[in-house]
Amino acid sequence: MLGKTALVTGAAGGIGAAVVRALAAEGAAVAAVDVDAEALQLRVKALVAEGHRVRAFAADVSTAASVDAAVDAAERELGPLRYLVNAAGVLRPGPVTECSEHEWNTTFAVNTTGVFQVSRAVALRMIPRREGAIVTVASNAATLPRHGMAAYAASKAAAASFTKSLGLELAEHGIRCNVVAPGTTETPMIASLYTDADALRATIEGMPASYRVGIPLRKLATPEDIADAVLFLLSERAAHITLHDLTVDGGAGLGR
Repeated sequence: MLGKTALVTGAAGGIGAAVVRALAAEGAAVAAVDVDAEALQLRVKALVAEGHRVRAFAADVSTAASVDAAVDAAERELGPLRYLVNAAGVLRPGPVTECSEHEWNTTFAVNTTGVFQVSRAVALRMIPRREGAIVTVASNAATLPRHGMAAYAASKAAAASFTKSLGLELAEHGIRCNVVAPGTTETPMIASLYTDADALRATIEGMPASYRVGIPLRKLATPEDIADAVLFLLSERAAHITLHDLTVDGGAGLGR
């Protein structure tokens, strides 16, 4: 990936930040995109101090104008985009009967519309160059029903399906599109849900009352675990892989 340029959304923390670091370590120039400008600048400043070529671009992925401006600036400052990683995401937990219209719309605006907006903007630039790879970070919840996560699961299922359809359309242009589906991962998003040791233990061991099996590998994923899967699908080692959904959940989905 030396000398190539990547754009990563959700870059201020969690999986997105791990992907940015992993790409930069492989020699890629990285456009780091996030709506949290302050947190993003802190992440990027640390990476630049280590000698990496990373630039911060604050943007709201749910808004076309904001996305187009960020993509234009990224290509102008860093060069033609070869890789895109859609890692921005939000989770608003709770039962369907208590989910407000605003929470539903916000979840889809980021998790689904954001993937559409950024993928479209980048694909339009990749097509004339006839090369590129796109990876969307979805979730194993896209295929496994979860108590209190209906909006999140539905938005991730839509994002995964969109990415595969996009890959079908872009294949003739030499552009690959794949999905990475993490299970429970050690991120700030998950930390906000599991605030004590008992809740974390239940996640690993399983929760029969909510029809949820545990994690056979007996541990949560790290953001780096997910980043490794993303980099594989972006790399030439995956040159003949497209429309694929790679689950990284320690066996929590029992192979689904």
